[in-house]
Amino acid sequence: SGPMWAYILAHENAISLWRTLMGPTKVFRARHSVPDSIRGAYGLTDTRNTTHGSDSPASASREIAFFFPEFNEELWYQQEEPHLRCGQVYYNAEERVHCV
Repeated sequence: SGPMWAYILAHENAISLWRTLMGPTKVFRARHSVPDSIRGAYGLTDTRNTTHGSDSPASASREIAFFFPEFNEELWYQQEEPHLRCGQVYYNAEERVHCV
C-alpha cells in the first residue's frame, strides 16, 4: 500500500532475532502480548502488519532471490561472510549496504 524497502539481514540467528523484533503476525495478539514489538506498535491489520520476515532459511533464500536477483548467496557465504564474522565490515549509509 506504499513504499517499501527490502533488506538482507546477516547475523547469527537472524531469522529468529528479526521475528522476535517483529512480534506475532496477528496484530491483535502483538498489541496485547508484545506491545513494544514492531507489529504491536505499528501494525494496522493482519494483512497490513508493517513488516515481513522469512520463517526459515529456505524461505529466506527464495525471497532473497526474488528481491535481489543479482545477489549470489553462495558466493556471499564463501567470500564475504567470513569478513563479517571477523568484524572487517563497515556500513555505507548512502548506498544502504555493508562493505568489506
